[in-house]
Amino acid sequence: MTEPRAPREEEPEYDWGPDEPAAAPAHPPTQAYGVPHDPTRAEGESLARQAAYQPTVGAGVPLPAQGAGAPAAGAQPLITIGDITVLADSVVTPAGTMPLRGAVWNAVDHSRTEKKTPVYAIVLAVLFVAACGLGLLFLLLSEKRTTGFIQVTVTGGGHHHTTAVPAKGPETWTEVMGQVTYARSISASAM
Repeated sequence: MTEPRAPREEEPEYDWGPDEPAAAPAHPPTQAYGVPHDPTRAEGESLARQAAYQPTVGAGVPLPAQGAGAPAAGAQPLITIGDITVLADSVVTPAGTMPLRGAVWNAVDHSRTEKKTPVYAIVLAVLFVAACGLGLLFLLLSEKRTTGFIQVTVTGGGHHHTTAVPAKGPETWTEVMGQVTYARSISASAM
Protein backbone atom coordinates (compact mmCIF):
# COMPACT_ATOMS: atom_id res chain seq x y z
CA MET A 1 0.00 0.00 0.00
CA THR A 2 1.30 3.42 -0.86
CA GLU A 3 1.18 6.58 1.18
CA PRO A 4 -0.74 9.55 -0.20
CA ARG A 5 1.55 12.01 -1.84
CA ALA A 6 2.23 15.31 -0.14
CA PRO A 7 0.69 18.39 -1.82
CA ARG A 8 2.99 20.44 -3.98
CA GLU A 9 3.77 24.03 -3.06
CA GLU A 10 1.39 25.45 -5.70
CA GLU A 11 -1.48 23.13 -4.63
CA PRO A 12 -3.47 23.80 -1.44
CA GLU A 13 -4.03 20.80 0.78
CA TYR A 14 -7.54 19.41 0.37
CA ASP A 15 -9.72 19.33 3.47
CA TRP A 16 -12.30 16.57 3.58
CA GLY A 17 -15.73 18.09 4.06
CA PRO A 18 -16.89 21.62 4.73
CA ASP A 19 -15.57 23.56 7.71
CA GLU A 20 -18.72 25.65 8.09
CA PRO A 21 -22.30 25.31 6.86
CA ALA A 22 -22.91 26.48 3.34
CA ALA A 23 -24.19 30.03 3.04
CA ALA A 24 -27.62 30.70 1.56
CA PRO A 25 -27.49 31.45 -2.16
CA ALA A 26 -27.42 35.11 -3.14
CA HIS A 27 -30.76 34.76 -4.95
CA PRO A 28 -32.97 32.15 -3.29
CA PRO A 29 -35.26 30.26 -5.67
CA THR A 30 -38.78 31.64 -5.95
CA GLN A 31 -40.39 28.23 -6.39
CA ALA A 32 -39.53 24.57 -5.88
CA TYR A 33 -37.94 22.68 -8.76
CA GLY A 34 -40.50 21.00 -11.01
CA VAL A 35 -43.47 22.79 -9.44
CA PRO A 36 -45.46 24.97 -11.83
CA HIS A 37 -45.86 28.63 -10.97
CA ASP A 38 -48.95 29.20 -8.85
CA PRO A 39 -50.19 32.80 -9.12
CA THR A 40 -52.47 32.28 -6.09
CA ARG A 41 -49.51 31.45 -3.79
CA ALA A 42 -48.75 34.10 -1.21
CA GLU A 43 -45.33 35.72 -1.56
CA GLY A 44 -44.08 34.59 1.84
CA GLU A 45 -45.31 30.98 1.58
CA SER A 46 -42.52 28.46 2.03
CA LEU A 47 -41.27 26.30 -0.84
CA ALA A 48 -41.80 23.16 1.26
CA ARG A 49 -45.48 23.97 1.61
CA GLN A 50 -45.75 24.83 -2.09
CA ALA A 51 -44.38 21.39 -3.07
CA ALA A 52 -46.03 19.46 -0.24
CA TYR A 53 -48.64 17.68 -2.33
CA GLN A 54 -48.31 16.98 -6.02
CA PRO A 55 -51.04 14.63 -7.34
CA THR A 56 -49.82 12.03 -9.83
CA VAL A 57 -51.39 9.72 -12.40
CA GLY A 58 -49.09 6.82 -11.56
CA ALA A 59 -45.38 6.05 -11.51
CA GLY A 60 -44.72 9.64 -10.43
CA VAL A 61 -46.18 11.24 -13.56
CA PRO A 62 -47.79 14.55 -12.52
CA LEU A 63 -51.38 15.33 -13.42
CA PRO A 64 -51.89 17.90 -16.18
CA ALA A 65 -52.68 21.47 -15.19
CA GLN A 66 -56.21 22.16 -13.98
CA GLY A 67 -58.54 21.76 -16.94
CA ALA A 68 -55.77 20.87 -19.42
CA GLY A 69 -56.52 17.16 -19.70
CA ALA A 70 -60.26 17.13 -19.02
CA PRO A 71 -62.91 17.86 -21.61
CA ALA A 72 -65.29 20.72 -20.98
CA ALA A 73 -68.45 19.83 -19.10
CA GLY A 74 -71.09 18.53 -21.50
CA ALA A 75 -68.65 18.07 -24.39
CA GLN A 76 -69.45 14.92 -26.35
CA PRO A 77 -66.38 12.99 -27.62
CA LEU A 78 -66.53 12.26 -31.35
CA ILE A 79 -63.82 9.58 -31.25
CA THR A 80 -61.22 8.20 -28.84
CA ILE A 81 -57.92 6.71 -30.01
CA GLY A 82 -55.90 5.35 -27.07
CA ASP A 83 -55.68 8.27 -24.63
CA ILE A 84 -56.47 10.88 -27.32
CA THR A 85 -60.04 12.21 -27.28
CA VAL A 86 -61.44 14.26 -30.18
CA LEU A 87 -64.17 16.76 -29.36
CA ALA A 88 -66.13 19.01 -31.76
CA ASP A 89 -63.55 21.82 -31.55
CA SER A 90 -60.49 20.41 -29.77
CA VAL A 91 -58.26 17.40 -29.20
CA VAL A 92 -57.71 16.43 -25.55
CA THR A 93 -54.54 14.52 -24.58
CA PRO A 94 -52.63 14.03 -21.32
CA ALA A 95 -50.16 16.62 -22.68
CA GLY A 96 -52.91 19.24 -22.88
CA THR A 97 -55.72 20.44 -25.10
CA MET A 98 -55.02 21.50 -28.67
CA PRO A 99 -57.31 22.95 -31.34
CA LEU A 100 -58.90 20.45 -33.70
CA ARG A 101 -58.42 22.70 -36.72
CA GLY A 102 -55.08 22.02 -38.36
CA ALA A 103 -54.21 19.01 -36.19
CA VAL A 104 -51.84 16.64 -37.99
CA TRP A 105 -52.44 12.90 -37.49
CA ASN A 106 -50.03 10.06 -38.14
CA ALA A 107 -50.14 6.31 -37.47
CA VAL A 108 -47.34 3.73 -37.63
CA ASP A 109 -47.80 -0.04 -37.38
CA HIS A 110 -45.34 -1.59 -34.90
CA SER A 111 -47.11 -4.93 -34.70
CA ARG A 112 -46.32 -8.32 -36.15
CA THR A 113 -48.23 -11.55 -36.56
CA GLU A 114 -46.40 -14.86 -36.25
CA LYS A 115 -47.74 -18.18 -37.48
CA LYS A 116 -46.27 -21.34 -35.98
CA THR A 117 -47.08 -25.00 -35.41
CA PRO A 118 -47.93 -25.61 -31.73
CA VAL A 119 -45.92 -28.07 -29.64
CA TYR A 120 -48.89 -30.37 -29.02
CA ALA A 121 -49.38 -30.82 -32.79
CA ILE A 122 -45.75 -31.90 -33.21
CA VAL A 123 -46.07 -34.38 -30.30
CA LEU A 124 -49.31 -35.87 -31.71
CA ALA A 125 -47.77 -36.14 -35.19
CA VAL A 126 -44.79 -38.08 -33.79
CA LEU A 127 -47.05 -40.39 -31.74
CA PHE A 128 -49.53 -41.18 -34.51
CA VAL A 129 -47.14 -41.40 -37.47
CA ALA A 130 -46.12 -44.90 -36.38
CA ALA A 131 -49.74 -46.04 -35.94
CA CYS A 132 -50.87 -44.70 -39.29
CA GLY A 133 -49.70 -42.12 -41.77
CA LEU A 134 -52.53 -39.80 -40.79
CA GLY A 135 -50.48 -38.49 -37.87
CA LEU A 136 -48.76 -36.10 -40.27
CA LEU A 137 -52.03 -34.22 -40.63
CA PHE A 138 -51.44 -32.79 -37.13
CA LEU A 139 -48.58 -30.75 -38.64
CA LEU A 140 -51.15 -28.75 -40.60
CA LEU A 141 -52.38 -27.16 -37.35
CA SER A 142 -51.07 -23.66 -36.77
CA GLU A 143 -51.55 -20.76 -34.37
CA LYS A 144 -51.40 -17.05 -35.17
CA ARG A 145 -50.13 -14.67 -32.50
CA THR A 146 -50.04 -10.87 -32.84
CA THR A 147 -47.72 -8.74 -30.70
CA GLY A 148 -46.81 -5.06 -30.69
CA PHE A 149 -48.75 -1.83 -30.95
CA ILE A 150 -50.02 0.86 -33.31
CA GLN A 151 -48.42 4.24 -32.64
CA VAL A 152 -50.75 7.23 -33.17
CA THR A 153 -49.36 10.78 -33.12
CA VAL A 154 -51.26 14.09 -33.14
CA THR A 155 -49.60 17.50 -33.45
CA GLY A 156 -51.21 20.92 -33.36
CA GLY A 157 -51.39 24.20 -31.49
CA GLY A 158 -47.87 23.83 -30.13
CA HIS A 159 -48.59 20.43 -28.59
CA HIS A 160 -47.41 16.97 -29.63
CA HIS A 161 -48.71 13.71 -28.24
CA THR A 162 -48.05 10.07 -29.09
CA THR A 163 -50.05 7.08 -27.87
CA ALA A 164 -49.65 3.34 -28.35
CA VAL A 165 -52.71 1.22 -29.09
CA PRO A 166 -52.05 -2.49 -28.33
CA ALA A 167 -52.45 -4.78 -31.35
CA LYS A 168 -54.92 -7.55 -30.51
CA GLY A 169 -54.86 -9.08 -33.97
CA PRO A 170 -54.03 -8.36 -37.59
CA GLU A 171 -57.28 -6.39 -37.91
CA THR A 172 -56.19 -3.80 -35.29
CA TRP A 173 -54.21 -1.82 -37.89
CA THR A 174 -57.30 -1.48 -40.09
CA GLU A 175 -59.46 -0.38 -37.16
CA VAL A 176 -56.99 2.24 -35.92
CA MET A 177 -56.36 3.58 -39.45
CA GLY A 178 -60.12 4.00 -39.86
CA GLN A 179 -60.22 6.05 -36.66
CA VAL A 180 -57.19 8.14 -37.73
CA THR A 181 -58.74 8.76 -41.16
CA TYR A 182 -61.95 9.94 -39.49
CA ALA A 183 -59.94 12.21 -37.15
CA ARG A 184 -58.06 13.63 -40.16
CA SER A 185 -61.30 14.36 -41.96
CA ILE A 186 -62.90 16.21 -39.05
CA SER A 187 -59.63 18.10 -38.45
CA ALA A 188 -59.65 19.26 -42.06
CA SER A 189 -63.31 20.31 -41.96
CA ALA A 190 -63.16 22.00 -38.51
CA MET A 191 -63.97 25.67 -38.53
